[in-house]
Amino acid sequence: MELLIKNARIVDHAQDFIGDIYIKDGMINEVGRDISEKECRVFDALGIVVMPAFTDLHVHFREPGFTYKEDIESGSRAAARGGYTTVNLMANTNPPCSSMDIVGQVMDRVGNVGLVDAFQCVSITSGMQGDEISHLDSISEPVKCVSDDGRGVASSGIMLKAMQKCKGKGLVIMSHAEDASISRDDYRLAENLMTWRDLQLCRESGAHLHMCHVSTKEAIDYIKQAKLEGLSVTCEVAPHHIYATDSVEYKVNPPLRKTEDVDSLIAAIKLGIVDAIATDHAPHTSEDKVAGAPGISGIETSFSLCYTSLVKNGHIDLCKLSDIMSKRPAEILGINKGRIGVGCEADLVVVDIEDCYEIDPQKFASKGKNTPFAGDKVYGKVLITLKAGRIVYDYKDE
Repeated sequence: MELLIKNARIVDHAQDFIGDIYIKDGMINEVGRDISEKECRVFDALGIVVMPAFTDLHVHFREPGFTYKEDIESGSRAAARGGYTTVNLMANTNPPCSSMDIVGQVMDRVGNVGLVDAFQCVSITSGMQGDEISHLDSISEPVKCVSDDGRGVASSGIMLKAMQKCKGKGLVIMSHAEDASISRDDYRLAENLMTWRDLQLCRESGAHLHMCHVSTKEAIDYIKQAKLEGLSVTCEVAPHHIYATDSVEYKVNPPLRKTEDVDSLIAAIKLGIVDAIATDHAPHTSEDKVAGAPGISGIETSFSLCYTSLVKNGHIDLCKLSDIMSKRPAEILGINKGRIGVGCEADLVVVDIEDCYEIDPQKFASKGKNTPFAGDKVYGKVLITLKAGRIVYDYKDE
């Protein structure tokens, strides 16, 4: 397939200009101004932004075991609708993903659906039970990360040994920073304590520690100091934690925080302390939400929430947003994605940053319609998503 995109505003982490992109055989063949006409389909993108498609380090597609909430197909369609072509799947499925057999089954499903690239996390502890890590010895490609997301690893000794194994195997260990013994009484302290602990274990082990869904001022301050000390630590922030405060009543874990926390997270993004935006896409049925299940179906609104709260409000420019939604997440996974250049895979997203639209969860491709932002008017509508030059989402098809 060949495609020539003309007159686009081309934006990635390092460039922002009006130009053209020529795609051939799934790859970017030319980038520049006034590319000569080709014998192929031409898309005039005048007034429209073309960026590298997004990479999400943290999603829950619920397969196996919870497919009534989401499955690989619905999750992939939701990702494509949100401008994502690469996702990292959490391990808290049923059964938990603690073996390469389950990884293989999930990867087969992803390949059969064929809309996005996906990586499957393996649990830090076997069965996510918190006390056994021998299964880590058998972990191999394509696994990039391990995580017990949904709960913290309570034992410091187990977490240290897991980090040491991950260091030896070149795996990223993702921390859900929550001390469950106190989270019911003080979730703020629960996050802060576990963040501090895991940073100390990172210092001891030398592993690549990735802190998930950082939400408090104190936690981001700890991470800033750890980075200044040269620790191998990266971190992510979820769109809802920078778009909304605790004035919005909605159950999510970690919870929505105070204004000063949001301000600290945004300041950390501007300073380069935050490496990635990650959605923590957590679809649920309406019945499960009524019963108290925490989480937001967020992958389809991620760009709009971030563009509105960060770029439209003047905190960062579009290049910086591309950096933390595309380039840096890809680097954390160790994959060559997230930029626009000759020889890059043509994973692209076409967005209209001037389009102010109302969030309507009934239009979500995800099975989960759970969002506190229904009815909010936001900027930055995803129009088209390309995976290796192939259109995997087009808003006109809705």
